[in-house]
Amino acid sequence: MGRKNRNRQKPQQNRRPEGKRNRDDTGWGAGYSEIIKENKLFEHYYQELKIVPEGEFEEFMEAMREPLPATIRITGYKSHAKEILHTLKEKYFKELQDLEVDGQKIEAPQPLSWYPDDLAWHTNLSRKILRKSPLLEKFHQFLVSETESGNISRQEAVSMIPPLLLRIEPQHKILDMCAAPGSKTAQLIEMLHSDMDVPFPEGFVIANDVDNKRCYLLVHQAKRLNSPCIMVVNHDASNIPRLQFDNEGKKDVLFYDRILCDVPCSGDGTMRKNIDVWKKWTTSNSLQLHGLQIRIAIRGVEQLAVGGRMVYSTCSLNPIEDEAVIAALLEKSEGALELADATADLPGLKYMPGLTVWKVMTKEGQWYSDWSEVPTSRHAHIRPTMFPPTDPEKLANMRLERCLRILPHHQNTGGFFVAVLEKKAPMPWNRRYPKLHNKEANCLSEVTPAEELLKGESSAEVPSVDSSPTDAPVETVEGETPVEGNTFVPDTPDLQEAKKENVCGPPPPKKMKLCGFKEDPFVFLTEDDPIFPPIQAFYDISSDFPKLNVLTRTHEGKKRHLYMVSKELRNVLLNNSDRMKVINTGVKVWSRNTDGEQFGCAFRLAQEGIYTLCPYIRARIINISMEDVKVLLTQENPFLNKLGDDAHNQAKKLEMGSIVLRYHPDPKDPDAPQCPIDLCGWRGKTSIRAFVPRNERLHYLRMVGVEVFLDKQGKRNDGPTEAQKGNTEDADAEGLGQEGDLWERQEGTKMEQNGSGSTNNGTDPVGST
Repeated sequence: MGRKNRNRQKPQQNRRPEGKRNRDDTGWGAGYSEIIKENKLFEHYYQELKIVPEGEFEEFMEAMREPLPATIRITGYKSHAKEILHTLKEKYFKELQDLEVDGQKIEAPQPLSWYPDDLAWHTNLSRKILRKSPLLEKFHQFLVSETESGNISRQEAVSMIPPLLLRIEPQHKILDMCAAPGSKTAQLIEMLHSDMDVPFPEGFVIANDVDNKRCYLLVHQAKRLNSPCIMVVNHDASNIPRLQFDNEGKKDVLFYDRILCDVPCSGDGTMRKNIDVWKKWTTSNSLQLHGLQIRIAIRGVEQLAVGGRMVYSTCSLNPIEDEAVIAALLEKSEGALELADATADLPGLKYMPGLTVWKVMTKEGQWYSDWSEVPTSRHAHIRPTMFPPTDPEKLANMRLERCLRILPHHQNTGGFFVAVLEKKAPMPWNRRYPKLHNKEANCLSEVTPAEELLKGESSAEVPSVDSSPTDAPVETVEGETPVEGNTFVPDTPDLQEAKKENVCGPPPPKKMKLCGFKEDPFVFLTEDDPIFPPIQAFYDISSDFPKLNVLTRTHEGKKRHLYMVSKELRNVLLNNSDRMKVINTGVKVWSRNTDGEQFGCAFRLAQEGIYTLCPYIRARIINISMEDVKVLLTQENPFLNKLGDDAHNQAKKLEMGSIVLRYHPDPKDPDAPQCPIDLCGWRGKTSIRAFVPRNERLHYLRMVGVEVFLDKQGKRNDGPTEAQKGNTEDADAEGLGQEGDLWERQEGTKMEQNGSGSTNNGTDPVGST
C-alpha cells in the first residue's frame, strides 16, 4: 500500500471547523481554543442548588475556566519510591526554583498537602515552557521515562482520593467495577504491595470495564506495575457475575473486602481539562445516567462482604448522580449500609459536605422539588429516587453530610464527589426464598432490586430463611434455580409443572455473551509438568516455590512465555472460567530462548517478574556494585573483566545462560541507592549483558547518578564519562533506539563474533526478545 503524502496542500483545510480541538499552551495536553467557556444553564443550575458557599460562586466559575494543573504521583509501593522522590526534590525541583524563562519565573511543583508521604505533586508548567529550556526538557524526559517504567503516574489530583479512602491492606480482595483507563487501579495495586518483601500478597485486584477496547488500555496501565495479583475482566458492571472460589474443597461465594465504584457520569467536574463539556452540558445527561449508576452501585454492595467498604465516586458535581444515588442505596439497604465518616482519612483535603436538600431540573429549565410535582408525562425520565427523602427522620439517619464534594477553586483541582459506604449486614434481598407450595407462589417478580428502586416501589416481603451474619451463598446448588437479583427459588415439582404450563416463573439463566477479541486460554502447569524440572534445576528454585501458580496462554505447541499469578487469583481463575471473560492476568517471569537448551535451560528470566521470582532463586546470582550497575547499563556487551573483581570472579564460575544481577545497598555510602536492585542478565562466553527495557535502564542509571538526556535529534548530550562508555554499542534490541541513541556510538567498537557473522556473542540467543 502506498504511503500517503502528508505534506500535500489541500484547499480549504487551513481553517479548522468551529469547536474542533486546537493545541494551545494551557498545559501538557491538547487545548480547545475555539470553544467558549460559557454555559448559562450550567451556572443557573448550580447557583440554584447552592453547592458553592455563599459569595464564592464567581471564584468557582473562574477556576472552572482555568486549565487544570498537571499532577504526578510517585508509585508508593516500590522500594525505589524514596529514591525517585529524593531525585525530584534534591535535583529537579531545586533547579526549577530559581529558573526564569523569557523573563518569567518558573513556579516549582508543590506537594499535595493531603496525599501521604509527599508522593503526589502538581505543577503549572505548560508544554510551551517545557520546550523553551533545556533544563525543563530534561525534567520532562525524566517524567516521561519514569512514567513508562511505572515509577511515576500522571493522574488528576481528585482521582487519587477514592483508593486512599478504601483503607486497603495486603490481604484484601478488591473489585474495581469501572476501572479503565486504570490510574485508580494502579493505586489499588500499589497499596496491595505495600510490603515489597512479600512477593505474593494474600489479596488481589479484579479490574473490570464494560468496553473491550478500553480493557486493553487498562492492561497497559496495570502491566507497568508487574504484579501477579491483578486480573482484568470485561463485563457490564451493573451485571458483573458473582464468582466462586474453592474453600478447602467446598465452593463458596466470593465477596470482596473492598470495592471501588467509580461510575460513568456526566463529567461536569472535568470541565477544566475536557473543554467539550462546556458546550455539551445539559441536565438531561444526569437524568439519563442516574438509573445506570444505581444499578452499578447496587451490584457492588451485593458483592461486598459484611464489614467491607465500598467507595462510590463520580467526577460530577450534580446531586442527581451523587447524593441521590447514595440516598437510594441507603434507603433500600434497610440499615445494612452506613455512610462512613472519612474526614479523618485525608487531613488537609478541603471539601464541602454532602447536600441534604436538592431539586430536579429538566433541560428546558423546569424545576421540581418533590416527586409529587412531576407530571405523568415526565415519569419516563424523572424517577422518585432522584429526590431527597421526604421523611426528616429518615433523612437525618442517612447522614448525607458525610459525603465529600471537592470544588475546583478550593485547592486548584477538578470537581469530584466521593462517598464511603460500610456494609454492616447482608442486603435484605440477598436471601433464599422459602420452599414454594403452590403455583401462585411461583409467579415471582423478575424485577431486580435496582429496577424496584427506579420504579419507586417497595420490594415484596421475602421471608428470611437465613439469619447468618453474612450474605447467604447464592451459587447454584442441586435442586435450585437461579433468579435475577442473586436470589434463588427451589426447583419444586410445582415449579416444574408451572414451567410446562408456561406459567410465570423465574427466567432461565442467560448464557454469557462475549464481545471483542477472543482471548487465549489460561493454562496452569500441573504437578508433573515436564517443563518445570529443568527450570528448577538450572536456577535452583527453592522447594516452597508455588509452581502450580505458573501459567501459559496455550494448550498446544511450545510455550513461549510463562506467567505467574497469586494463589488466590489461581483459585478464582480455575473456578470461574465459564463465568467471566478474562482479558489479562499474571506477570511474565520466563521467556523461551530458541537455542537456550544448549545452555542448560530453555527459558531465560524476564525483567517484568524478577522481583516476584527472586525470593525463590538460589543459583545463578551475581552480586554487583554500583560501578558494575553503571557498566552493565551503559555498555551493550561489556567483557567480564569490565566488572569489579568480586563480580568478575563470581561470573567466571557460572556457565553461559540467564543470570540475576543483584545490587545490595551500602548503608556506609549515602550517595549510593539505598534500595536493592535486581536485573536480568545473560552470561556469555566472555562477556555479560543486562536484559533491561529502555525506560527501566534509564531509571536505574539515574539512581546510580548517571544523567541521561536526549536532544531533539535523539542524541545524547551529556552522558557517562569515557571510562563508563567502554567498547559498546547502544542496545537497539532492547528498544534504546526508539528515541535515538542512549549515547553516541563509539568508533572502533570491538564486538566478539560468535562464528556466524552476528555480534551477539551468545549473549542474545536467537529467538529471545
